[in-house]
Amino acid sequence: MTLREIFATNLKRLRQQNCWSQEELADLAEIDRTYVSLLERAQYSASLDVVQRIADALGVEPIELLTIK
Repeated sequence: MTLREIFATNLKRLRQQNCWSQEELADLAEIDRTYVSLLERAQYSASLDVVQRIADALGVEPIELLTIK
């Protein structure tokens, strides 16, 4: 599994655990909803800045998005 796929899987899992739509997460992380969709499908890779913003929105450490669960 690639790091991009691990990130995508963890992003979707954590978003769903919070019962948030992609749009809700995007609003909290101040990114576009379509970008969240692309990240969750491993179509795009996120910059470190975006990883940090998403982690902050989810209330987790960035490492939680980058490690296999």
